[in-house]
Amino acid sequence: MNVAIEDKRGLRNVIEAANLTRRFGDNVAVDSVSFQIGHGEIVGLLGHNGAGKTTVMKILTGYLEPSAGRASIDGQDVTEHPSAVQRKIGYLPESVPLYLDMEVLDYLEFAATVRGVRERERPAAIRRAVEATGLADRALDTIGELSRGYRQRVGVAQAIVHEPRFLILDEPTSGLDPAQTEGMRNLIRELARDATVILSTHIMQEVDAVCDRVMILRAGRLALDRTLADLQRSRRLLIGTHASRDAVQAAVGDRAQVVGGTYDRAAFLSFDEPLTEATSADVARTLVEGGVAFHALHPEQRDLESVFRAVSEGGEIDA
Repeated sequence: MNVAIEDKRGLRNVIEAANLTRRFGDNVAVDSVSFQIGHGEIVGLLGHNGAGKTTVMKILTGYLEPSAGRASIDGQDVTEHPSAVQRKIGYLPESVPLYLDMEVLDYLEFAATVRGVRERERPAAIRRAVEATGLADRALDTIGELSRGYRQRVGVAQAIVHEPRFLILDEPTSGLDPAQTEGMRNLIRELARDATVILSTHIMQEVDAVCDRVMILRAGRLALDRTLADLQRSRRLLIGTHASRDAVQAAVGDRAQVVGGTYDRAAFLSFDEPLTEATSADVARTLVEGGVAFHALHPEQRDLESVFRAVSEGGEIDA
């Protein structure tokens, strides 16, 4: 049964996981993970090695059954309808399954056949995949003769040859040089016009560059699920001052809570709501009126790498 559910942003949820759990003997690789992904989103899936990223992706693609919970793609249960779901998905595993003795075009012909592309449609489908991944000059080369970067392109080409509506990419820029990496980023953005994308990577800049949202796994559990826009909206204001923490707190009163800071270091003011320009202006005026001298006043700059480090180490990120 196909069920279209919209989230609070008005997006139609096309990928859903409910209490996904996967055990390997006594080891719990994925522990009660739940999330929804809307149509057209590009979601970065992050986590240290062993956090459960690859296991989640294999469950979503139907290559691994959950021990408990369920996953659905486009309203179809992955466990109950694996073949139907796999026809809608383009999957790039971290170790791309390439046949090194085949030419690029022959391999993509094989991939298109396996993916169920009709014979009369295969030439056009292969041509689109080759052009999209920049393989035109290497189309007749044997895969075993290609560099690591070009093999990665072949892996992406096989994932998109059937024009899937869902893409699950595990380390898509692995082995690519800077120019190829930028080309891959542009390709992912282009593909997301018609597809929903889950991107797993260890490279924070990759997520910053192409993703709308980030999910961080820690020890098999979903530790954070937020849009990048939300993560960039700070609720803490940095004050460069030599005044004491007590003096700063007395000046701002109950507007905010002073956290951290010493006599010779900046302090942070923590607010209940995301900061605005008006908030900063009000705090500056309040500090001056309270006789607190300061040499800097600006919202905390929170980058994805620091967020990932804090979450992975068991810390919490303010809402």
